[in-house]
Amino acid sequence: MGHEQSASLGNSVEEPEVVDGVLVVADVRAVEVVRQGPPPFVQVAAVAATGFVAGAATAAVLGRHFARVQARRTPSVAPGVAPSATLRRREPTLEVVASRTFVVDVHTLAGP
Repeated sequence: MGHEQSASLGNSVEEPEVVDGVLVVADVRAVEVVRQGPPPFVQVAAVAATGFVAGAATAAVLGRHFARVQARRTPSVAPGVAPSATLRRREPTLEVVASRTFVVDVHTLAGP
């Protein structure tokens, strides 16, 4: 039965659909600007200020964090013990093996 179905399907060829339509061309008109954004210099100033505030906040948080970690690591000096005795015991410093610099460009585009 499967062979008969495939043979009947192979012989039938569908006719392409003919579409009879009318082309309608609308009047050409300029697109109106609904709402203009702020001037470009305001956007540039806002982006620069936001980046500066974010960087300052990050520096403040990290500075406070590392100061607290350092305060916990530094042992208190006992009375009668020379401060230099506690300074001799230092952890090995880490060596910088690679460094990457990322540059961010902000472009403002003029409107039409």
